[in-house]
Amino acid sequence: MPKMCFINLPVADLPRAMAFYSALGFVNEPRFTDETAAAMQWSDTIVVMLLTHEKWRGFTTRPIPDTGSSEVMLCINFDSREEVDALAATAAANGGTVDVNPPQDYGFMMSRSFADPDGHVWEPMWMDPVVASGQQEVPHVSS
Repeated sequence: MPKMCFINLPVADLPRAMAFYSALGFVNEPRFTDETAAAMQWSDTIVVMLLTHEKWRGFTTRPIPDTGSSEVMLCINFDSREEVDALAATAAANGGTVDVNPPQDYGFMMSRSFADPDGHVWEPMWMDPVVASGQQEVPHVSS
């Protein structure tokens, strides 16, 4: 079995969260979905588990961050700059907040960010395949 990544996210409104992630291209896996949780598949190895607050509290006693805080930023790659921009636009059109962090563009790599309706921050990004594969050195980026 390949290594997989399951990202668990607490959500205030499960149907709203499912609709948001479906609009972004995540596919619901009904075998692992009920009224308290939904498995939203991004790829063969990446699944986002949307958990109601009650279900989340069954896993941890740590507090659920409010929508204005940052616990993590989840970065996902795309094949083109246009796909990154399209996902950001789709997030905005479906209840997300776009560019919660300033867009980044280093020429060989670029990213945008958005928060889902529950405040979870995602960073879609593109990197030049020649740089990503190691065929070309990473250009120097001044900060």
